[in-house]
Amino acid sequence: MPDHSDDSAGSCCPHRSGTSPAPVASSHDLSVFETAPPPRISIEGGMAQIGTDKIVIAEDEEGPPRSVTVKAFQIDATTVTNQRFRQFVDATGYVTEAERFGWSFVFYTDVPEDITQTQGVLRTPWWRRVDGADWRRINGPETEQAWHPDHPVVQVSWNDANAFAHWAQGELPSEAQWEHAARGGRDNVEYPWGNRAPDDDAFQPCNIWQGRFPETNSGADGYLRTAPAQSFAPNDFGLYNMCGNVWEWTRNPYRLRSLRKSARARERAMAGYKISKGGSFMCHVSYCFRYRIAARNGNSPDSTSPHQGFRLVYPG
Repeated sequence: MPDHSDDSAGSCCPHRSGTSPAPVASSHDLSVFETAPPPRISIEGGMAQIGTDKIVIAEDEEGPPRSVTVKAFQIDATTVTNQRFRQFVDATGYVTEAERFGWSFVFYTDVPEDITQTQGVLRTPWWRRVDGADWRRINGPETEQAWHPDHPVVQVSWNDANAFAHWAQGELPSEAQWEHAARGGRDNVEYPWGNRAPDDDAFQPCNIWQGRFPETNSGADGYLRTAPAQSFAPNDFGLYNMCGNVWEWTRNPYRLRSLRKSARARERAMAGYKISKGGSFMCHVSYCFRYRIAARNGNSPDSTSPHQGFRLVYPG
């Protein structure tokens, strides 16, 4: 197995440097797709396991496992889709943070051909700053072909997700709720479907990277970028894509329990960051092996990218 000891909690997702967004007009003529919200799955309360004894990225404190009490709740069967987010924007006039900043991060192979110069991210140069990239134009100007009504909304920040949640009368899940739901009633499993790891050839139960990252993705699982929010087999609770496809914001801050000097320094460097779960279509065992239930990622609440989405929970 590859050595993940140097993985940074922020390496899977690019983060903004704290620049204040400027208000800009938000308008682009896209067809309005009417849709009902996804089914809400009822999850019984009780004791839930958080973390794992099969630790891969120790710096993220994936373990040891511990038990916590969760109250009964409901959770969306899928992540929020583009069409559902469009309904929110149409109803409220909301302008996302990427639109107000005027730019977002785009994977280097998806930068529009007529954009010849972009800024990269230190240590992860495949992430490029592209002016005009947002939830409608995922990869920048004139990239509406990447927008699909039934795919997860992306290029949305933690703050955007919370604004949507307020409108939809829900909230982002806690890390405990998310892990409890992802396990689907199974004890101490690594993935929503069990313990068998995905691979590049024979077993693709979710949408992740197959091949050599970041150069080559074979798309053996059927997708090179996002898949529909309702795709692949659901877990035993009926939840789709709890691992892979897009990262999912939670409401929890990124915190570490350890008192080690290195852990305290790491937490200070990521002050204000929020936890994301589940990994994305850009994850591979050789890079960002975080498409596991216990894996954790931290990012700043104003950051946006083409592999970051969310789903909601509601009172039980």
